[in-house]
Amino acid sequence: MKVFGVVGWKNSGKTGLMERLVAEISGRGFSVSTVKHAHHAFDPDQEGKDSWRHRKAGAREVLVASGTRWALMHEGPAPELGELLGKLAPVDLVLVEGYKREGHTRIEAHRGVTGAGLLAPEDSGIVAVASDVPVEVGVPVFDLDDTAGIADFVLREVGLGAV
Repeated sequence: MKVFGVVGWKNSGKTGLMERLVAEISGRGFSVSTVKHAHHAFDPDQEGKDSWRHRKAGAREVLVASGTRWALMHEGPAPELGELLGKLAPVDLVLVEGYKREGHTRIEAHRGVTGAGLLAPEDSGIVAVASDVPVEVGVPVFDLDDTAGIADFVLREVGLGAV
């Protein structure tokens, strides 16, 4: 599986870019999965539902399955990114949101309104920037809304070429 990341500071446009890239790249016929890093506690379950009750009762893992979807929830610290990637079914490309300190290649999402500086000048793993304002940095810069251009770049970077 090929892996490529989207990083940036809070409110920089990471999730929107991820969403557009998934739609664009899967629309070109590639299979895509995603991994999202959360810096806070989260609960994909709903209080009172059976699976929530199982977890609250002490189950270490709860697998919920239906005819169209299944999810495995595990209590405890998250494994490293590499181990998490190993849990995914094979696809052409895994897009990773967050995990900005990991070794995979990444594009930085940047929005001027945040007032945050760029990560790219200090991080050799960031190979491009997608920004809504002009920036000068030693890597290719894309308009944050140039989804097709960014998708072409990502596919070339991971060796899938542009389709």
